[in-house]
Amino acid sequence: MTRVRCILSASLAVLLLVGGPALADGKNAREVASFGTLRSATPEAARSQALDWLKSVGKTDDATLNEFHRIWAETSDRPVLDRVADTLALGSEQARQLLAEARDPNAPPPTKVPDLLKDTKQPIFFRANLALAYAKALSHRRIYEEALDSLRTVRPEQVVDPAAYLFHKAVAEHARSLKPQAEETIARLLDDVVDAPERYKMVAVLMHFDMMSWRDKDLGAIARKMSDVERRLELARGGPQTQKTQKEIVDRLDELIKELENRQKNPQANGGACPSGGQQPGGQPGNTNQPNSPQQDSIGGQNSGPGNVDPKKFKEIAEVWGKLPEKERAQALRELTRDMPPRYREVIENYFKNLAKNNPPPGN
Repeated sequence: MTRVRCILSASLAVLLLVGGPALADGKNAREVASFGTLRSATPEAARSQALDWLKSVGKTDDATLNEFHRIWAETSDRPVLDRVADTLALGSEQARQLLAEARDPNAPPPTKVPDLLKDTKQPIFFRANLALAYAKALSHRRIYEEALDSLRTVRPEQVVDPAAYLFHKAVAEHARSLKPQAEETIARLLDDVVDAPERYKMVAVLMHFDMMSWRDKDLGAIARKMSDVERRLELARGGPQTQKTQKEIVDRLDELIKELENRQKNPQANGGACPSGGQQPGGQPGNTNQPNSPQQDSIGGQNSGPGNVDPKKFKEIAEVWGKLPEKERAQALRELTRDMPPRYREVIENYFKNLAKNNPPPGN
């Protein structure tokens, strides 16, 4: 972890100081000595590999070759990966259907990795780059589970764009709160890929510093779980995994309720500080004469102030949400989120809106 943080901190410093690929002395970042071991294929190399594959599957008729030349026209500014994906779709009907479904926002999300991506009898050029293009399309639709599983069937060394592989893998791991895996993937993107785009590197560094603030049981952890439930409900995935996460949210809220009740019963416990041993806002130990003062985001509570939330009220509302008329839902939501920071308020509002889709108000 120390190595990861050193790499990321240095990368952020460079990005902030130079504002992009150019360095302070006018040299391009790629001219500086690099320890990277991965590099994207040039358009010429990728085109040659794509053509060899196309010929290997017997697609040498004039119509197919003319379309291939159109895809790889020198004037095209499309990413190499997208042009490779188009070539794979041109030579394989299975690949074409797979990519079309992955890119269709109205298509149901997949429930497993397609067998075609696991077929080791397929040429590695075909299978690896199809897996990456497929995962990229799913990632754009926030279908992170199958995107990540698809990427795991191949390695970044096997694709024409290893930076895209590592970037989309990190995005999926970050979105699914897989912190150790995301940290390692980000470190490899920054450390091993010689020509990773600056936009990939900047987003990767931001994801890293976001994860540095993560705590296992604070309000932010609950918000991340709620955001994941919201995403899964939008994908019509209200099954066992979503229900498990919802139960974890309720269980953690129960823990928060017990912590609050214990503090109210014994305000001098732990020196008046937070149950985790922290301090009250302002850096001072909790004042035992004011046990009801505002609390930190990581605790929540019934008081007003930044980051406060009433876990008991939240749980009560969630349990009866399906029985509340629309007007009462709106009023309950306003009361629950009144004193919360915008970041958490938006997550909670979206969470209940998605619950509403699955539990329409009485009379509707």
